Amino acid sequence: MATTRIGISGWRYSPWRGVFYPSDLVQRDELAYASRQFPTIELNGSFYSLQRPESYRSWYEATPKGFVFAVKGPRFITHTLRLRDIERPLANFFASGVLALREKLGPILWQFPPSFRFEPERFEAFLALLPTNVKAAAALGRRHDMHLKREPFLEVARNHRLRHAVEIRNESFVDPSFIALLRKYGIAFVVADTAGKFPRYFDVTAPFVYVRLHGDEELYASGYGEVALADWARRIRAWRRGAQPAGDPRIARSAPPRRTSRDIYVYFDNDVKVKAPGDAHALAALLCPQVGSERGLAP
Repeated sequence: MATTRIGISGWRYSPWRGVFYPSDLVQRDELAYASRQFPTIELNGSFYSLQRPESYRSWYEATPKGFVFAVKGPRFITHTLRLRDIERPLANFFASGVLALREKLGPILWQFPPSFRFEPERFEAFLALLPTNVKAAAALGRRHDMHLKREPFLEVARNHRLRHAVEIRNESFVDPSFIALLRKYGIAFVVADTAGKFPRYFDVTAPFVYVRLHGDEELYASGYGEVALADWARRIRAWRRGAQPAGDPRIARSAPPRRTSRDIYVYFDNDVKVKAPGDAHALAALLCPQVGSERGLAP
């Protein structure tokens, strides 16, 4: 059966203290608290720098059984190197400790900057490098170089598949050949709602769907009203039964491979005015009132 996980992007925000978090909660306990409100959270620190194995271990220990992290891939790969000469940096990332999340390691998000244009050959070379399971990630990690600056973490207690998702912000990606590439490698096209600032399309390209909600009317700040949330709930219901929602713009005319169900990951990134936690709970409640309002989970 498909699983829908609705959560938040990041968890450490000063304005959330005393609003979402109890006023007497110490900062080190915020992840433990948030992970019992939602079944999944995007881990953003990995985007800015390589994290330490002990950090990943502590995040693993702080979260309950069944919890899933989405992990944001390093901007050094997507923004600085812009997918050139990335085999060693990819190895460094997978050796840095991310595998210490063990079975809680969920999709890996690769976000590209607005200035990054679609070049089919370069992009396919990147997709071909991405490991499809934890053992393959560990094997890639063994090719790390001196830039790792710490002991690698390459332990694999239990193998499981790795999922990858791509978020684009340049109109050059509005190209059916881009969608065809994602489908070839089973990579999810991120459905991103960015208050009209960046491309917003709804192509399904993988056995799962990855959604990022950055703000309905104001990027990172505005919340989602009843009508907007109902519309997202409509889409999620279609995706999780394997269908493509009707009426939404798509890049490619061709339909995705037929499936009876799809897993869904939804992350609210409208954190500036503490809208994300409430919106995540409200969307989950629309999809599954009995469990959704408790943990952002719709089975």
